[in-house]
Amino acid sequence: MSTRVRLARNLSEFPFPGRAESGQKKAVLSKCMSALGKVKPLLSSTSVELDELSELDRQILVEKHLISLELSQSEESGGVVLSNDRACSVMVNEEDHLRIQVLANGLDFSKVWKLADSLDSGIESSLDYAFDSQLGFLTACPTNLGTGMRASVMMHLPGLVMSKNMDKVINAVNHLGIAVRGLFGEGSDASGSIFQISNQQTLGESESAILERLEMTLENIVHQERLAREKLSEDDGLRLTDKISRAVGSLKTSYLIQSSEAMDHLSLIRLAADFGYLPEKFRALADRMFIEVQPGHVQLSAGKPIEPGERDRLRAETLRKEFLRMPQLNLNAQVD
Repeated sequence: MSTRVRLARNLSEFPFPGRAESGQKKAVLSKCMSALGKVKPLLSSTSVELDELSELDRQILVEKHLISLELSQSEESGGVVLSNDRACSVMVNEEDHLRIQVLANGLDFSKVWKLADSLDSGIESSLDYAFDSQLGFLTACPTNLGTGMRASVMMHLPGLVMSKNMDKVINAVNHLGIAVRGLFGEGSDASGSIFQISNQQTLGESESAILERLEMTLENIVHQERLAREKLSEDDGLRLTDKISRAVGSLKTSYLIQSSEAMDHLSLIRLAADFGYLPEKFRALADRMFIEVQPGHVQLSAGKPIEPGERDRLRAETLRKEFLRMPQLNLNAQVD
């Protein structure tokens, strides 16, 4: 669904954020925000200090994957710089002084790494990074030492989930130094059968070697997902069709729906589009709605913070409008 490269960097003259005093954090924020605005991909960008944002604004940025949950909970001297197209974002004073992130749709590590590397070099030209000739880039958490790079993809894996093979895949890739997490990263649930898959090892390998190993692993996961889908279709096609039909019915007719339930239904709509049961445009619609059914986005559409019950009502109303004219499933379609 998407590709991300994130780089952890720190300034040599300041303690890590977790050890820094209030005045030092403010100095880091000021210095970084000033430097970031002069880097080519960020010349036309939006710079925001977290203190200026409401709780809802912060939640929206988390749901869009532009800042981390940890930064959203920052109590002082946190900041973020966003490129106009939102492909690049740089968090300031999260776990590290800088978290440089580049996002793109689909699977394209080459494009994303090239942009991240260019952005990193531009920032380094005006800021002195903490670097050791043996350990590489120094980071607050030892697991990020070395390249400081976490490369990840967001994958939709309903076949492996429904066939109850996802745990086997997670255990297998863990042995290869690959981590599997939920939609919003560490500690989050895999709502809608969406998983974030990334490298764990950052020390002792070059960026290109990490990306190559990760891509090989992802190719195998894609293969396993396709096999799982084929088996579900062949061995339990009626049950699969029933699940998809019930999801369609719920999205068209529900008057109250929680975000987790909506995500599960949208996952089945996306799967139906993959199977050819629905036109291609419904995959894109499902992808958009994965974000818009999140609590923060529902409140954004309401124009104000609202209670969970009202969010469930408004979420259902939005989904009914979007899916009311969905056509009948084309069950004669051939699975690709």
